[in-house]
Amino acid sequence: MKKLILMLIAVLGLLVTGFSQTKAVQNVTIKTPTVQCESCKKRIEEFLKREDGVQKVTVDYKKKVTKVTFISDRTNVENVKTAIANAGYDADDVTADAEAYKKLPKCCKKPEDGGGM
Repeated sequence: MKKLILMLIAVLGLLVTGFSQTKAVQNVTIKTPTVQCESCKKRIEEFLKREDGVQKVTVDYKKKVTKVTFISDRTNVENVKTAIANAGYDADDVTADAEAYKKLPKCCKKPEDGGGM
């Protein structure tokens, strides 16, 4: 009987410890005004999947927004914006990396640069 009670206490202790270590998950919506097409969508989604802590990425190129779910203990919204900029796209107040932007296909560039659909 004592063994059963001790086992029950141990299991409850492990459960309480496990629940107290839940990760802080954060959802953000970032304006990505330079996203033009399905190719842009795929490029950003694949690029952000490599970012540590990012769990889910959804790019809506028609609404020009990117929704990102990430673990806040591993990354933050500024890192996510920087990653999008490093892929060659503007993200809220962070402008695209110039070298990465130059490497984008023509359809993914801004209309004023001869791109767009």
